[in-house]
Amino acid sequence: MDTMGRHVIAELWGCNTEQLNDRPGLERIFVSAALKAGAEVREVAFHAFAPQGVSGVVIISESHLTIHSFPEHGYASIDVYTCGTVIDPHVAVAYIAESLGVTSQEVLEIPRGRGLSEADVGRVGLGV
Repeated sequence: MDTMGRHVIAELWGCNTEQLNDRPGLERIFVSAALKAGAEVREVAFHAFAPQGVSGVVIISESHLTIHSFPEHGYASIDVYTCGTVIDPHVAVAYIAESLGVTSQEVLEIPRGRGLSEADVGRVGLGV
């Protein structure tokens, strides 16, 4: 299937709670994940919330990696979106999951930009 990109969404449970609250540590993990996947890092922005939790984004030439952490639940919501066919978002997701000591995960890949067929357009109620 031809697509413009791959969007991997991961639900990560049983994460190390201290790491989920460590803004600089999460930033390092996400930048490393992007580089391990072969991406080119452009910008990095992470924010720690009070009393807990971190949200962050690594902008890559090929799109982005994001996290929203919930240390009180040992949970992190992440997504890795890569354009083109060179970068494998699953490499980044696996590195992040391993780095956070995940005990359970659910991973979903969504092809992006593949376009809708006429049958799809009619089914979702969009005009052509």
